[in-house]
Amino acid sequence: MLPRGYMDAQGVVHRSGMMRLATARDELLPLGDMRVRENPAYLSVVLLGRLITRLGSMTEVDARIVEQMFAVDLAFLQRFYEKINTDGSSLASTVCPDCRHEFEIDMGSRLGE
Repeated sequence: MLPRGYMDAQGVVHRSGMMRLATARDELLPLGDMRVRENPAYLSVVLLGRLITRLGSMTEVDARIVEQMFAVDLAFLQRFYEKINTDGSSLASTVCPDCRHEFEIDMGSRLGE
């Protein structure tokens, strides 16, 4: 679930989605992309465009969609990608801003889908 959501051309906001686990190929192919060669920061945009399989009712997501997302959503997806592809868990520690209680949340279940 994206914090803000992607707004499409019709004004529909898409917040829920699916991201699959990355393969070595997913991480290597974007390195040959001209956009990434010209601007290495674009790597995460291309990579996420390959891995997001659904966003709201949209079943075709690519780098063009990812580059139009709000910065807060891109940052969320980058952290989520790192979390599920390094330790294989979608659990993240967080702190309640009001009471300062520490707890874990599941950022997304059904890893690998």
